[in-house]
Amino acid sequence: MLRILLRILAGLFVLILVLGAVLAINTMRYTPPEVTATTESFALGADTGAATEILSQAVQFETVSDDLARPDFAAFLQFLEQSYPVVHATMSREVLAAQTPLYKWQGSDASLQPVLLAAHYDVVPIPPGSLQHWDHAPFAGTVADGFVWGRGTLDNKGALVAMLSAAEHMIQQGFTPKRTVYFSFGGDEEIGGDGAKAVAEHLTAQGVQLAWALDEGSFVLDKIIPGLTQPVASINLSEKGYVTLDLVATSPGGHSSMPPRVTAVGRIARAVDRLQANPVPGGLNGISEEFFDALGRYFPIDKRVVFANRWLFNPVLEGILSGAPSTDAMLRTTTAPTMLSGSSKENVLAAEATATVNFRIHPRDSVDSIVEHVRATIDDPEIEIRLDPSFASAASPVSASDGPGYLDIEYAILAAFGPLATVPGLTIAATDARHYAQAADAAYRINPFKIDSSDLERFHGINERLSIENLETGINFFGALLQKQ
Repeated sequence: MLRILLRILAGLFVLILVLGAVLAINTMRYTPPEVTATTESFALGADTGAATEILSQAVQFETVSDDLARPDFAAFLQFLEQSYPVVHATMSREVLAAQTPLYKWQGSDASLQPVLLAAHYDVVPIPPGSLQHWDHAPFAGTVADGFVWGRGTLDNKGALVAMLSAAEHMIQQGFTPKRTVYFSFGGDEEIGGDGAKAVAEHLTAQGVQLAWALDEGSFVLDKIIPGLTQPVASINLSEKGYVTLDLVATSPGGHSSMPPRVTAVGRIARAVDRLQANPVPGGLNGISEEFFDALGRYFPIDKRVVFANRWLFNPVLEGILSGAPSTDAMLRTTTAPTMLSGSSKENVLAAEATATVNFRIHPRDSVDSIVEHVRATIDDPEIEIRLDPSFASAASPVSASDGPGYLDIEYAILAAFGPLATVPGLTIAATDARHYAQAADAAYRINPFKIDSSDLERFHGINERLSIENLETGINFFGALLQKQ
């Protein structure tokens, strides 16, 4: 008996040694890819001081998207003509829907597919009652402490100024791209992007199929991802879709002193609870797997061992990632109940109760599959599911992370920022890129600015700002990118 026990223990010991060896070998092999793009510092030589002043003035145009009839929109386009005379003398320009200008920089080789660089200049309103909390007035364009302050600096006039400043300088230096380059600056991105839609439709009508388009959608993330000290440039390959469903329950109503066992409000509450308790299935596959597989290679070895051996740790890893809203959103279609309505008086039974639930659709899902998920999950034929198709959109196609556009963008990021982690990612919000993708073989999403956790609350919030250093790096990025075209 003792001999048998010893054999079992010896066998277990060997298995443990083998398992440890497998884990170790997989982890040692699980490293970041070799950088093939240059990591030497690239400086375009453009006038950063002039670009800073242009961005400061650009902020002063109150191009708030709640009123596209504001004279600031047309005035802003005139301001661009004055600020970038060489660009406007060299490129053709058409102004399409929602005061969206489309520039065309003719390339020298007509056989090459064109590309498109995009930004938007409309901005969101200032949060009511927040003015006193701004360090500098939101539309003053104050330059102080190494930053340009004001609404639109990060989202997204800074990128627009960086693009045109790079192009202005390069034209002055005699540069002409081989392939034609379009620039599109949306006037209504914050409220749906009819301008970007018009650009895509216009290009298609002209028989133009872009090789790729680049728009906002991510940043160079500095110490934002827990456990990583190295900056991470997430070059996003797709963005989530969008659908909002209204769940509606009806009843005869009446006085609250004689309620039925289940009221309309109770029925809706039960449905919402079931949806939150049973999220849309997700997981580490497709674009989610590509993102976390690339990102995991940059973690310290104690965490890298988990990513490197997903065959063993996958359930644990998915459980951990599902536990935080930011990473959970990368794994699945998210479920967000946002609005509830019922009776207008506390002692009156609601004749109709409604819950509004917003879903951001992962590329693996569709609008129809989300509706079916909701129907099966709430499991209540007495609840009507209402959908407005005009406000629903599928996730964008997933672009290739080894395509020429991605590789050019990665090259430019490394040229401008130096060595850092580059990973393919997923934009969890909506941008104009989803519209440009309709006229392109691929669409990518990143702003060439480095942000940290303190910047996250500035988006659509208070004290939005862009550092002058970031503006200069952004100009260098677009210069390096344009030189590749």
